[in-house]
Amino acid sequence: MPEPLRIEQRELWVGGLSRSQLLGSLSSHGIHLNAYAEALLASESFDDLVARPIVVTERTVAELGLANGAPLSRIFQAAKHQGLSLCPVDTGPYLRLALHEQTTSSDPLMSSGYAPEGSLTIASAPISNDDEYPKGFYLRVVDRQAWLRGYRCDDEHQWSPDDHFVFRDGPA
Repeated sequence: MPEPLRIEQRELWVGGLSRSQLLGSLSSHGIHLNAYAEALLASESFDDLVARPIVVTERTVAELGLANGAPLSRIFQAAKHQGLSLCPVDTGPYLRLALHEQTTSSDPLMSSGYAPEGSLTIASAPISNDDEYPKGFYLRVVDRQAWLRGYRCDDEHQWSPDDHFVFRDGPA
């Protein structure tokens, strides 16, 4: 199996589309959404139409110095110590539209309580502190179908050292 392509430093434009335009673009590109992604996209956080460039980079939890895994709050704190920032909440859909080379997951299971193999979790501040509301997006490809999925977790959830996150490179 070939090594998955990695996001080292990638400039990405986020924003600039209305919510209906963004949903239309995702649909026209054949990108599938789960109910959590749909809930996030319905948030007023997606009413900001200003397009802006950001640079994103990928890190595993272990690369952040958390060799035994960690909850989300510790992952975000470790990233900050490495000079990384959280992505704007609308990064997920725009990265999904731009990222054509993501490796297909060998794990077809869609919901399992852990980050699936081959997924990229977008590191962004949660829209809500309610643990029942989705915390953010992750990207994956299953059976050659691109997905933008939302996920839920509380701060007791331990992410694996092998889980991959996408951060904003540099200060926000």
